[in-house]
Amino acid sequence: MESAIPGHLITDRTRPRRVPDDYAPPYPSFVARSRPQVRQVVMAYLGLQFRGERPASAFDVLDSAFVGADGPGHHDRAQETAPDGTTDVVSIAYWDDPAAFERWFAAHRESWLGDAVRDGHGRWAEVLRPTVESYETLFSSLGRPEGVAVLADGWSAEVQEHGYWGGMRDRIPLSQTDALAPGGAPVVERDGGRVRIRPHEGICLIRSGQDWTGADGSERAMYLQDVEPVLRTGMEFLRDNGRAIGCFSNRYLTVLASGEPVDRTFGMSYWRSLDALERWAESHHTHVAIFGAAMRYLSTLGPAARLRLYHEVSVVRAGEASFEYVDCREGTGLLGAFAEDPL
Repeated sequence: MESAIPGHLITDRTRPRRVPDDYAPPYPSFVARSRPQVRQVVMAYLGLQFRGERPASAFDVLDSAFVGADGPGHHDRAQETAPDGTTDVVSIAYWDDPAAFERWFAAHRESWLGDAVRDGHGRWAEVLRPTVESYETLFSSLGRPEGVAVLADGWSAEVQEHGYWGGMRDRIPLSQTDALAPGGAPVVERDGGRVRIRPHEGICLIRSGQDWTGADGSERAMYLQDVEPVLRTGMEFLRDNGRAIGCFSNRYLTVLASGEPVDRTFGMSYWRSLDALERWAESHHTHVAIFGAAMRYLSTLGPAARLRLYHEVSVVRAGEASFEYVDCREGTGLLGAFAEDPL
């Protein structure tokens, strides 16, 4: 058993953990371990928004850019269709060298967001640059990494800080000395159909995923009948009503492989603060239901469960996040929270 916080980031605590030193978690979980030389990562969510058929060759330029000079260490793609029929296809790219990202983005930004490619479809870029002190990962099992963990150097042993409310905060190295509280105000710049947003200090992003590709027979049926509908209800609540509890935006995305959906999904949401995310997780009836369904599933199957769960959570300081939306529908990403009525 080891701490989720890597040794080179452990410091004398001025803020207590939620559990005692002899706490023993009820089941094993693991975190991704990055090289100590990595000090900051970049998470770039690049979206194309359309109705009806996917635009032909829409991603050719982006795909070529990904494999070119200074391209990301990992990228994946997912999609969501909103109730009004609008589809967002999101390419998520990760760098562990911010300077390489800045060179890459300078070279390719216009081909994705520039005026010359405005074709009636919405395009957007949500870019976060958290330091290694301000994000965490968690996996229910070893095996295929997801998201930012693909850039990591390897895995931890079983970690202690999980299986209790507050474990998410306790895994973030900065929480040892910092309350991770929000502060300041967003900056919004509007130029016709182009909107740029620089959010306030302490905005929080969670990507939380499910992979049931290895499940078959009764386990697959149990997940799809007993767990996924409850999860979907919670995701739709956050999408439609989350702003009242501090959730600015929520997407429930299906992963694409070779352009086709596979048995992997993830929720991706922006929160006013880590505290707002924690309150929803600990006490809101939609998440209590998700947690209960997942625990019944895992307790029934025990170690034989093939469902893989993971998440990554980042708390981003002012200046470490930028959002740009071009010709997007109302409510896309942070537009619903900030563009007309900044908080």
